[in-house]
Amino acid sequence: MASASTTDQLPSAAVRQSAFEQAVAYALHLWPALTLSVQNGWGGPDSEDKRDWFAGAIVDLFPEYTDAPPAAPTGKAGNAPPQEPDTEEVETVLLQVMVDEFEVNVDDESGMEVAAQIVRARTQCAVGQFDEVNALKERFQNRKGKKVDQLFKKADDPDQETDEESSGDDSDSDAGVDVDMDDAPPLAPVAKEKPLPEVDEDGFTKVTKKKR
Repeated sequence: MASASTTDQLPSAAVRQSAFEQAVAYALHLWPALTLSVQNGWGGPDSEDKRDWFAGAIVDLFPEYTDAPPAAPTGKAGNAPPQEPDTEEVETVLLQVMVDEFEVNVDDESGMEVAAQIVRARTQCAVGQFDEVNALKERFQNRKGKKVDQLFKKADDPDQETDEESSGDDSDSDAGVDVDMDDAPPLAPVAKEKPLPEVDEDGFTKVTKKKR
């Protein structure tokens, strides 16, 4: 009996895309720097909406999954698959948005940790694995109701010291990803009324600050 192809065994592109979007939302809601910024309204009265837009903007950095099998390499640039941002590029966008939208300098390693979680979830979802998504979901559910301490400083307050206590990762769940999750954080429409961060010719990310 002929075995099913690798593509046939994968969850659909819609399922994988939804799982990845949930992973991004979980990762941002679990980021103490962003949580504190939203709680204190450092992004203005629409800080929660900004966090939702933030998730959509990070998702938009990556091309959407497709059900089509990957094309064979031809050596021609026009047929090359869309390039995916690496961990450092995602971290650059995360930190730039925090400064421009919330006026917060995140000067610890938490931005890199969040970027690594997102890229790891992205890689796993591409092949139909959801361990990172489930781990983030579990951490989010276990942390609901807990208060974030004053761990980060605003950009205009250089004298306040930062003393973050990093939280350990929980064990991954072996269950399949739940796409329809009642407790999941909200996802914003893709690029919700705001442009995506642009990278200039020098490699710096440009994020337009929202007018208040």
